[in-house]
Amino acid sequence: MSLPTQARVVIIGGGVIGCSVAYHLTKLGWKDVVLLERKQLTSGTTWHAAGLIAQLRATANMTKLAKYSQELYGDLETETGVATGFKRNGSISVALTAERMEELARQAAMARAFGVDVEEITAEEALSRYEHLNIDGVVGGVWLPKDGQGDPANIALALAKGARQRGALVKERTKVTGIQRDGRKVTGVDWASDDGKEQGHIACDMIVNCAGMWGHEVGRMAGVNVPLHACEHFYIVTEGIAGLQQLPVLRVPDECAYYKEDAGKMLLGAFEPNAKPWGMNGIADTFEFDQLPEDFDHFEPILEAACNRMPMLAEAGIHTFFNGPESFTPDDAYHLGLAPEMDNVWVAAGFNSIGIQSAGGAGMALAQWMEDGDKPFDLGDVDISRMQPFQGNKHYLFERSKETLGLLYADHFPFRQKATARGVRRTPFHHHLKEQGGVFGELAGWERANWFANDGQKAEYEYTWGRPNWFNNAAAEHKAVRENVGMYDMSSFGKIRVEGPDAEAFMNYVGGGDYSVPNGKIVYTQFLNRRGGIEADVTVTRLTETAYLVVTPAATRLADQTWMQRHVGDFRVVITDVTAGEGVLAVMGPNARKLLEKASPNDFTNATNPFGTAQEIEIGMGLARAHRVTYVGELGWEIYASADMAGHVFETLFDAGQDMGLKLCGMHMMDSCRIEKGFRHFGHDITCEDHVLEAGLGFAVKTDKPDFIGRDAVLAKKESGLENRMVQFKLTDPEPLLYHNEPVLRDGEIVGYLSSGSYGHHLGAAMGMGYVPCKGESAADVLASSYEIDVAGTRVKAEASLKPMYDPKGERAKA
Repeated sequence: MSLPTQARVVIIGGGVIGCSVAYHLTKLGWKDVVLLERKQLTSGTTWHAAGLIAQLRATANMTKLAKYSQELYGDLETETGVATGFKRNGSISVALTAERMEELARQAAMARAFGVDVEEITAEEALSRYEHLNIDGVVGGVWLPKDGQGDPANIALALAKGARQRGALVKERTKVTGIQRDGRKVTGVDWASDDGKEQGHIACDMIVNCAGMWGHEVGRMAGVNVPLHACEHFYIVTEGIAGLQQLPVLRVPDECAYYKEDAGKMLLGAFEPNAKPWGMNGIADTFEFDQLPEDFDHFEPILEAACNRMPMLAEAGIHTFFNGPESFTPDDAYHLGLAPEMDNVWVAAGFNSIGIQSAGGAGMALAQWMEDGDKPFDLGDVDISRMQPFQGNKHYLFERSKETLGLLYADHFPFRQKATARGVRRTPFHHHLKEQGGVFGELAGWERANWFANDGQKAEYEYTWGRPNWFNNAAAEHKAVRENVGMYDMSSFGKIRVEGPDAEAFMNYVGGGDYSVPNGKIVYTQFLNRRGGIEADVTVTRLTETAYLVVTPAATRLADQTWMQRHVGDFRVVITDVTAGEGVLAVMGPNARKLLEKASPNDFTNATNPFGTAQEIEIGMGLARAHRVTYVGELGWEIYASADMAGHVFETLFDAGQDMGLKLCGMHMMDSCRIEKGFRHFGHDITCEDHVLEAGLGFAVKTDKPDFIGRDAVLAKKESGLENRMVQFKLTDPEPLLYHNEPVLRDGEIVGYLSSGSYGHHLGAAMGMGYVPCKGESAADVLASSYEIDVAGTRVKAEASLKPMYDPKGERAKA
C-alpha cells in the first residue's frame, strides 16, 4: 500500500487513541485521513492495557466522554465484525476507611447528578456480588452496574477497521522521522519504512500527535510541548482457577489494587504510591510489544495485601508477571486539543492508564473540535493549553511521575497538593510569606500561600473530607478581610500586555467589554466564543493610548494569550506575557485605605482613585501601581510592583500594618470570600460552554459595539430567553461542607449540580454556585422553588439567590 504525497490530516500513532481519532474523523466525512504507526497497531501500550471501562469521572463532561466510550464499544463489533470483548459486568469499589467511604459516597452523589447508575452498598452486599472477597475491614462500597471491561487491542483494531471502511489509510511499520514547519503551521511529515527501504514526505493541512509515551518526543519535533513521562505499570495474571465465573471489576483503592476476571483467570493490577519512571534516556527504536524487567520486590506488598483480600489468590499459581510502560501527565489528566504553540498541531496523548475507557470519547470530542474549529463542550480539564511551558522539562516530569501513577488510587481529598516536583515557580514574596507561616499549594507550577499557620501550629496540610486543620485559620483570615484589613499574594495571576497602534480596536474585537476608555480605567470582561460561551474571564487595564494589561487566572494565562494571538488577524498589536515582571499584593478590607495612606503619600480617596481605576503611586522608597478592584467584595487595591522592588513594597506594607492588625491571608480565604459575593470562578462556574448571559454576566458585555466575537450569540440569547440561570446557594445547616459537583435538587428532583463550593465564614454556612434550568421561567419562578443539596447522600436544605448574598448592592467595595 503506497503512501500519498498529500493528506488533509496525518495521525501519528496507532494505539487505541490514534485509531479512535481516525475513526471519528472519517465518521464526520473527512477524506484523505492517514494514520502512521511506527511498528504495529497497539504495539506501544494499548496491547497490554487492563481494559477496564468505567463511566464515572471527576466532572460532568469527562463522565459524558467515558459513557460515550462504553456505548461505542458496545456497538463496534456489529459495525466492523471485530470482536471487542466488551461486556457490562459492572464494577465495585470498596472502602477500608471512613474517609474513603466519604469519598465514594460523594462520588455516588455526583454520579446521580451526571445520570450514571450507581448504588451505595454495604460490605455484606459487596460480598453478595463478589463471593471471593474478604470483607474484613471493608466499611462499604459503591456498585456501578453499567461499567465493564473489554479487549484493548481488539477495540483499537475495530476502530481502525471502521476508519478504513470509510476511506482512511492506516499504514503500519512507517515511522515519522521529521515534521516540517513554516511559522506557526506544520506543512508536512517525513516518513521512513521500518526496514529502511522506503522514505518520503506527506504534505498535510494538520497533524494529530497520538504517539502515547512517544508524545513528548513527537511534540518536540512539531514545536509543541506535550508533558508526559512513562512509568512502569505492574500486574499479574493467575493460572486458570477452576469454577471461576464472570465477576464484576473490583477496585480496592486503599490497597492500591484492582481485580479483573478474564477467561477463568484473575488479573491483579496496582497503582502503587511510589512509581518507577521509565525511559529517561529515550525509548529504544526497536520497542514493539515489549515487556519491562520483573521487579517482584516492588510488587510484593501489593500482592501480599491482595492475597488477604482475595484468599483464592494465595492458592492460584502465577501465570504471568507483567511489567509494561504507561504514560502519565503532571496532573493525571490527559492531553487533548490544539497545541498553543502551533495553529494546526492537535494532540491526544498521555492517558494515565485509562486510555481504553477514554479513547472513544476523546476521539469523538477531538474530531468534532477539528471539524468545527471550536470545542464541542468544555474540555478545560484535559485541554493541552492548561500545561505550562516548563512542564515539558524532563527532570520535572521524571520527579512528578513518581507520584502521579499512585495518585489514581490515592484518597482524592479536597485541596490535596502534589508532593513531588515542587518549588519551581516562586513569586517575589515567597520567602516573606514562608517566614510568616505561609502554607503553600501549587497551581500551574506556582507556589501560592493558601493559608497561614499560627505560632506553634504545624505548617502543613492534614487532609480530610471534614473540617481541615486550617479551617479556623482561613476563618480568621476571612474575618480580617471583612472587618479590618488583610493582604495576600496575587503575583501568580497571568499578566499579558497588549500594545500597538491597533490595541484599542483589537481589544474591542476580541473582548465583550468596552475598552474605549481613558487611561487608567479598569474593565472587567470576558472573551467570548461564537456561541456566547466564555473563553476567558479577565480584567483589562488601559495603561496608555496604545497599551493594555490583561490579567487572567494563573492556570489559564497561556490559554488566554493563545486565544488572543489566534485572533490578531490584521490588527497591528504585539502580545507579551509579562507575568514574572511584577509582584502583586492585594490589600483588602474596610481599613485598606488607611493602610495604604500609611505606606504611600498618594491620594486614595474616591475623588482621585475611584473604583475601577489604576494610578501610579509612591510606596515606601519605591514605585508601584495601585489597581482599585476586588475579588473578595471589599474596599481594596491590588498593588503591582516591579520584581526588583516587590520585596521592599511587601516590607513597607507589612510594617505599616503591624499596629492596625494587618493579617496575611491565603487563597482559601479568597475563595470563601468570593463565593459569599457570588463572584464566578473560571473553569468551574463559567466555561466555554456557559453562555455569558446565563452566567449572569451580561452587565460586562456591551452589545452596542458594532463587532466583537460572540455578539450575535449574545443578541440571539436576549431574544430567545435564558434556558439556565446561575444561582447562589447557602446551606441552612452550618455543619456540612461543599466542594463542587454536589447534586442540586429543586422541589425534590435533581436538576443539576454545584459548579463550585466553599465555606462562607462570614455568612456562617457552606455555599455553592450552580446552574438551574429555567426555560420559559422568570427569575421569580426560579426562586419560588425549594432547594436541597445532596451532600454525600444526605439532602440538606439550601437558600437560593440570584443576587449576591453578601453586600448585594456592592457598596462595600466602593466605600
